[in-house]
Amino acid sequence: MSKEDPFAATGKTAVMQNVHGTMTFLLNYPPFNLMDTHHLAFMVEHCQLCFFASGESIIRPQEGPVKHFYIVKQGLVRGERMLAGQETPETTFEISQGECFPLAALIGERATRTEHLAGKDTFCLALPRADFARLFAMSAPFRDFALRGVSSLLDQVNQQAQMQAAENLGSQYSLDTRLGDLAVRSPVSCAAELPVRVAVRHMHEANVGSIVIVDSDNKPQGIFTLRDLRKVVALGEVDMDEPIHRVMSSPPFHLTSSASAFDAAIAMTGRHIAHICVVDQDRLVGVVSERDLFSLQRVDLVHLARTIRQAARVSTLAALRTDIRQLVESMMAHGASSTQITHIITLLNDHTVCRVIELCIEEHGDPGFPFTWLCFGSEGRREQTLHTDQDNGILFEADDAAEAARMRGLLLPLAQKITLGLAECGFTLCKGNIMASNPELCLSRHEWDRRFDQFISSATPKNLMASSIFFDYRVVWGEADGARKLFAGVLDKVSNNALFQHMLAHNALEQRPPIGRFRDFVVARSGAEKDTLDLKKQGLMPFVDGARLLALAHGIAECNTLERFRQLSTIEVIDAKDAAAYEEAYHFIQLIRMQQHQLQDRQGLPFSNRIDPDILNHLDRRILRESFRQAKRLQASLALRYQL
Repeated sequence: MSKEDPFAATGKTAVMQNVHGTMTFLLNYPPFNLMDTHHLAFMVEHCQLCFFASGESIIRPQEGPVKHFYIVKQGLVRGERMLAGQETPETTFEISQGECFPLAALIGERATRTEHLAGKDTFCLALPRADFARLFAMSAPFRDFALRGVSSLLDQVNQQAQMQAAENLGSQYSLDTRLGDLAVRSPVSCAAELPVRVAVRHMHEANVGSIVIVDSDNKPQGIFTLRDLRKVVALGEVDMDEPIHRVMSSPPFHLTSSASAFDAAIAMTGRHIAHICVVDQDRLVGVVSERDLFSLQRVDLVHLARTIRQAARVSTLAALRTDIRQLVESMMAHGASSTQITHIITLLNDHTVCRVIELCIEEHGDPGFPFTWLCFGSEGRREQTLHTDQDNGILFEADDAAEAARMRGLLLPLAQKITLGLAECGFTLCKGNIMASNPELCLSRHEWDRRFDQFISSATPKNLMASSIFFDYRVVWGEADGARKLFAGVLDKVSNNALFQHMLAHNALEQRPPIGRFRDFVVARSGAEKDTLDLKKQGLMPFVDGARLLALAHGIAECNTLERFRQLSTIEVIDAKDAAAYEEAYHFIQLIRMQQHQLQDRQGLPFSNRIDPDILNHLDRRILRESFRQAKRLQASLALRYQL
């Protein structure tokens, strides 16, 4: 701190002479308005008031680890950083009255990366670092505020984009907003017998894109949208004076008012709809439109999904990958959870895969019979990040081996074209050839069933390795009924095969979390990977493998890791508190991994899951160690359960 001791003493006196006024001031701002009075009083009693003239430096990177926590009481603090290629520093953010700084540097016990200057004559409350640490330990709201801020920060390269994105927000809403707080409360509705012409007039007068058809109890029966109107006009098959129920979409998709904007965005994207009814206790309470979400999302998720599904060429899909990366960057900058982001990446990847398949069929020709495109591994679990390769296969129905061979001969050239198209879109070709263009993965349902039988009955190292990929699968394109029947049989076989479960458990203990006896990180000691650990193999996979084993053993068909933990908790296979701890740990490791991928993407570097833990700040290192410790606890419980 730049002030000499005499000035510090004066500042201390100034605060002590107005303790009540200072506390009243702080109670107007979070997190101070959530803190216990005695904790807030402790903070005020240990603060000193500092004055900084306009343009004066408050903290600078070259001063070493920061010594105080600052709260702006009056004035403005400006953050300036010298960016690459520029001769003068650029303002990257501004901090105004009631806001505080520099949390990340304080908790990380490091110097600030940005010089903080008084933007005008400014008074700050300054809390010494030792007292900050005591307050951090005492006050849960203050600690939660500090941890949430630090754990959601992007690295230095992303920080400017994050601040710019935050400044551009026109609303305080987020994708976590309840639909009850977002939906139009008096939606336009009508009875089923109302003529189409009159219903359209009501929509026009209200300037809305939909009308909900309800019964006498206000229960939604259907919905009619501008998209439906275009079909009616284009086809010319319906008289505009006919009742609206003739042309409505029924039943209308709906969510409750407690659902989130994220739930609505995912539903719109997956179902290709632009309006969702909000229904509580069977009664219509509102309507959420695609337009309503645009102001919240900060990124146009629904529009991007629609653009992907309507792309006319594979090259267009490849170009849209940049938009997906920008969407991920924006969501990370605004604090979206790693689960939300991986869900959205997977959803957009699914749309891309579907469109590539459709375009390839248009060009290559339809094989003349239905088939199903399967995905495996992280895509099967809906856990994809920007760094993804292809793990896919084809399932079809055939009466016998000869027919299966004939159909396979027709499908393989198409599959080759599809996998190459996906590679053009950024889905790396699988080095292990786990792709639908591989004849061993383009199979009839009976052939797939025999293959899973082989995995289960012959637990060789190769088959156990394969089980970690093929037992996480789902349908991306085509009819899902055959795949559901196949996996129902797989679940039945695994749940009744104790030996295979035992071998899966042994396999689940192969990747050990990288923490040693004294809780230091265990990193590679030599070679190109020296001083690094693998966030995916050593951090995420213990959770993925453990959840898969327990889910298969207990007949749970869900493939997503976190959903597996939730369902295992529901049926009391694992303790609810353990499930919550595993989920939090998985979230954090995934977040660190995604931040690294984002940084690598910005710098034009190849994606890697390996990280040097020394680049993390003190807090992130501590949380990462705790996350690895939870993975170790899960493995210990598996070892005990299966006597390993």
